[in-house]
Amino acid sequence: MNKLGILEGILFVVGDEGISLNSLCEIMNINLEEAKELLLKLKSNYESADRGIRISYLGDAFKLTTKEEHKEYYQKLVENPETNTLSPSALEVLAIIAYNQPITRIEIDEMRGVSSTYIIRRLVAKGLIKEAGKSKLPGRPNLYRTTREFLDCLGLASINELPELQEEKIDDGEKELFSSMYKEENNEMGV
Repeated sequence: MNKLGILEGILFVVGDEGISLNSLCEIMNINLEEAKELLLKLKSNYESADRGIRISYLGDAFKLTTKEEHKEYYQKLVENPETNTLSPSALEVLAIIAYNQPITRIEIDEMRGVSSTYIIRRLVAKGLIKEAGKSKLPGRPNLYRTTREFLDCLGLASINELPELQEEKIDDGEKELFSSMYKEENNEMGV
């Protein structure tokens, strides 16, 4: 079992939330010393000049972050008109945040049924959402809310000007479960 690979995958999956040392030990079923050793080893791998990410310890959690020295390229990516469009998934996440803020990534994921980590990172980078503190839920996940830039893009003075959500009524046309849509025909024997 490649524990460094597992650790790297865990750090990728937790995204902006990061992970505490204790949670890492629990998930990987290792002790504190082994967790620290693995983190240091992976961190030293990322420190080489040909790597674009590193492991940072921020807000009592370990997380993958980009290197400061590459900031100008990330800035160009965010400002590039070709990368400035929002996918339907990004619009969905943005709407969920706008109508339910402040909200955690986990709550967004539950509503969507899929992970939103990458999309949230993109929306933060575009300045449409921001971290708005920590939730009181276990693990104290980040809370997200929309920004002034979001309101500017939509031409709104405040979040209260968002259109009302209308509930969609689904009419299944109640059907009898035990009756067949096919009529039975009497066979030749009259049965």
